[in-house]
Amino acid sequence: MAVRRVLLYFAWSRPGEAGAPYLVIDDRFPAIFELRRLFYPAFEPLADPAAADQGIAGFLDHVQKPNFAVFAEQMSVETARATIQIERVADDGFVTALDEAILSRVDTVVVISFDSFRTGQSATEAEVAAVRHFLQDPDHLIFVCPHHDIGEAYGVAADMIGDRRVAEHLHHGDKAIPPRQGFGGFARSLLAGLGVPVENCFGLHPASEADGAPSPIDAERGLDRLRLLESVETFNLHAHLPQLERTGGGLERLDVLARQRIDMTMPPHPFTADGRDRFDALLQSTEAAFPGTLLVCDTTMFSSTAGGVDSLRRLWSNIARRAVRSGN
Repeated sequence: MAVRRVLLYFAWSRPGEAGAPYLVIDDRFPAIFELRRLFYPAFEPLADPAAADQGIAGFLDHVQKPNFAVFAEQMSVETARATIQIERVADDGFVTALDEAILSRVDTVVVISFDSFRTGQSATEAEVAAVRHFLQDPDHLIFVCPHHDIGEAYGVAADMIGDRRVAEHLHHGDKAIPPRQGFGGFARSLLAGLGVPVENCFGLHPASEADGAPSPIDAERGLDRLRLLESVETFNLHAHLPQLERTGGGLERLDVLARQRIDMTMPPHPFTADGRDRFDALLQSTEAAFPGTLLVCDTTMFSSTAGGVDSLRRLWSNIARRAVRSGN
């Protein structure tokens, strides 16, 4: 078994996110003070401004990044090497690109594309080339992870946008989410540059069982060449998960590895109007696409805060312990 070297890459711009105007509720993260007001008393441990920035920067540091700490810790334990964690744009504006220098240090990459569309994060030609080169090694693995795109109005008649956004909001049911919020610009641009374009669409409420556990996934286990889904029966119950819509070359070069069921007891969503009751939750590059393996999933597949953690831990372990692949 290989000793894996893991990179957790947060594709956001800290100043771009933290500097969002508070008077505009759309297309930004919540601030700590907003969470305290919405969900009192759940966030009162963060009430001291001397200990936690009460704005969006505090949300990134005390809520968002800690969501991925369990994954990073588990990978460090299983590989006996510290998980490398990088934020794309630091507070001072310094950019750490996903380039050859970074990728040459690792064989396993998880790109958390939790970057607001508003901030305009986009993979450069050099970054696309670096990832393409990374994928020339059959043993290399990269997960590219956008999040939801709620309230997108493209193609919707102007007089219907409000009703459409209300319907989406009632379906996912999360009071902390504004009418319009989209993440994953870096992921979209990287995937398009690699010739496997994917649109992360909507924010769909996943189904659960009577005991509150996530409903089982529908997995194409015959396509699971790395055995990443071995003993993995569920994902999570994050309230708003995207349909990973393959477009263009992605239709031929990406397979759907797993689908997740939609909670049909929630108010109806436009996505389910034609009878669809599940969404594409995990995509995998075909063997013809790259020598290495690229997967696309939601950011929360690597979060410990939305349920299904035991099953997700098995996924993470499978990533760390996967067999070595060679081109021979």
